[in-house]
Amino acid sequence: MTSAVQMPPVEECTVTRCSYNENGCRAFAITVGSSDHARCHTFVEMPVRGGIEMLVAQVGACQRADCQHNAELECHAPAIRVGEASADCLTYAPA
Repeated sequence: MTSAVQMPPVEECTVTRCSYNENGCRAFAITVGSSDHARCHTFVEMPVRGGIEMLVAQVGACQRADCQHNAELECHAPAIRVGEASADCLTYAPA
């Protein structure tokens, strides 16, 4: 089992239209999923800002069992990057 201390950080998020993005992701933890491609399911576009200013987000869960970094629906990459288009996990790599 992975403890919260070992959860991979969201090293970079360039999705500036997300309510959790303030010079990086400020959500406590994100979920990566989607059946068509690896996407941040925590992404939300609202006029309200969310998250904690001093926080660096972590990957809490990953539904992409087909990723080489995934074991038991947990991400084991050293860190991940999330990018523009559809809030895609740019660290996703097919197993």
